[in-house]
Order: sequence, then C-alpha cells, then structure tokens
Amino acid sequence: MSTTTLKKQYDEKIVPALTKEFNYTTPMQVPRLVKIVINEGLGDATQDKKIIETAINELTAITGQKAVATLSKKDISNFKVRKKMPIGARVTLRRERMYEFLERLVRVALPRIRDFKGIEGKLDGRGNYTLGISEQIIFPEINIDSINKLMGMNITFVTTANTDEEGYALLKQFGLPFKNK
Repeated sequence: MSTTTLKKQYDEKIVPALTKEFNYTTPMQVPRLVKIVINEGLGDATQDKKIIETAINELTAITGQKAVATLSKKDISNFKVRKKMPIGARVTLRRERMYEFLERLVRVALPRIRDFKGIEGKLDGRGNYTLGISEQIIFPEINIDSINKLMGMNITFVTTANTDEEGYALLKQFGLPFKNK
C-alpha cells in the first residue's frame, strides 16, 4: 500500500504548523492520531440475532476491516441481557486504514449529512474526540435499498495530544469540519 495523502499532509504540513502554533521544540512533541474506533451499540440485538450480523457486515464494508461483536459484561434482567451476549459491533483502525477512513469520512460521508453545518468541537479533556452519527447511510459503501433499520454509530479519534486545544488543532488540520467556537 502506498502512503495516503492525509499521512503525507500530516508529515509535510500539519507537523510544521502545529510546531509553530504550540512552540514545540521537537517534531516528536507534535500530537498525532493513534487510532480511530468505530462503535455501534445495538440494544435491539437481544430480540433479533440478525441485527448483529448486519451491523458487522456494514462496519466491515465501511472501514475495509473486519468488525467484531461486543459482548455484554453482566446479566441485566430489565433489558433481557445475559452475560456474554452480543450487544454491539466495533472496529479499531490504525495506520493506513485509519487515514483512508478519515479521508473518506471528511471528504465524502460528512458532506452527505442533510442540513450539515459542522460538528461539535467538544473534546474529552485528554485530546480525544468522539463523533456521533445517527445514520449509517451517509457512507457511500452502504446500499440504501438493502437497509432494514437505520443504525447510528460513535467514531472516536484517539490522539497523543495532552490538552483539548492541541487535539482540536490537530483534528482541525486533518480537515474535520468543526463548527466555529
């Protein structure tokens, strides 16, 4: 696999820009994107086992990497959940696939959201950001005709940034369309 354009952009443009903005003394201090975790919680999966299969197939199609089922940790009788029952799906992307997914998310998927005005700029306090998406149909890999249920997902961007300002600046440089603060 060749290096993606976002990886090249990180090395050539983002590192010098952030070094200048935050007065880093070495390029190793510049925060970087470590991984992207896509997670789908499926509460309805307790009644219908096919929902997990569908979610895994859709996440695999979107990311290009095999998704895995997440299992419940304990019994919860009110929700009809047993221990080790599949209740969601997730996939963790690193390196090349991570940059490819980020590029597709920023350039193709997010602009397809109806009435899109940007994403919230609230990070978790450690420089990581979680983006909630309410419908999986914004990704071009999903065939709208084959969908029987709209499912949302959380996309978490894990960075090496120490503060929210550094993480925000890094993700903004990658092209995430934040609403103006």
